[in-house]
Amino acid sequence: MKKYFSLVLFAHSVFALPFALIGFFLGVISTPNPFNWMLFVQVLLCMIFARNSAMAFNRFLDRKIDARNPRTQMRDIPSGKVSSNEALIFVIINCILFIITTFFINSLCFYLSPVALFVVLFYSYTKRFTALCHLVLGLGLSLAPIGAYIAVTGAFSIVPVLYSFAVLFWVSGFDIIYALQDEAFDKGEELHSIPAALGIKNALRLSVVLHTLSALCVVLPIFYAAFSFGYFYYIGVIFFCFMLIYQHLLVKPNDISKVNRAFATTNGFASVIFAACFLIDVFLRTNFNL
Repeated sequence: MKKYFSLVLFAHSVFALPFALIGFFLGVISTPNPFNWMLFVQVLLCMIFARNSAMAFNRFLDRKIDARNPRTQMRDIPSGKVSSNEALIFVIINCILFIITTFFINSLCFYLSPVALFVVLFYSYTKRFTALCHLVLGLGLSLAPIGAYIAVTGAFSIVPVLYSFAVLFWVSGFDIIYALQDEAFDKGEELHSIPAALGIKNALRLSVVLHTLSALCVVLPIFYAAFSFGYFYYIGVIFFCFMLIYQHLLVKPNDISKVNRAFATTNGFASVIFAACFLIDVFLRTNFNL
């Protein structure tokens, strides 16, 4: 179990999972139905299975590339900690479990489950033919809030879609920052990425644009939600935006030594604190009971 947690970098679940919780509880307060613990567990399982599938498939597909990259040579498959067959079996099992779990949620989730899996798995191919691979990764993680909302309500709504766009732009932006480390390697291997296509300076500029759009998307729900947000939500928005700015202060065109700090630590805090502020605000300002 420990080696599979390492394979899928389970700790990085802090990126999308908090937004899935936002989508779930947004759905709960948007319907007259009471909170359902079984449904909550099913949504969490779907998040785990989908992410396990995506990460393990990425490691499986990139195993030869990772072996040639000095930065990634010690990842689990190139280093021999996990065999390629073990990783592929792990992917298949998690895909099956994901689809089975959606069947017990509602019909819309079940019918959309292959689409969700296609998006999160297809990302792993994209660096081979397009520099827009970062946006595809963002799209995959952006399914978390709207997927959780659909699990509760069985319908679409503009507010969870706004949170999905926030995740799309946020993840795309910080994945560009993370890819700065491999600019030279990607060019040498003829792999596609924004840093390889535009250079470090312009890649950072594009990341700023994407993060600005993400910040806008966490502000817009204030005007579209069926209920009024309070001070905790505003605090969450301010903190989230500050973390977006802070990571761009850490990484400069002539100094990318703090990329890992900007990528993992900063964005992990951004999502967790923002989701916590959202949930506290919802619990305090609505008639919500567990």
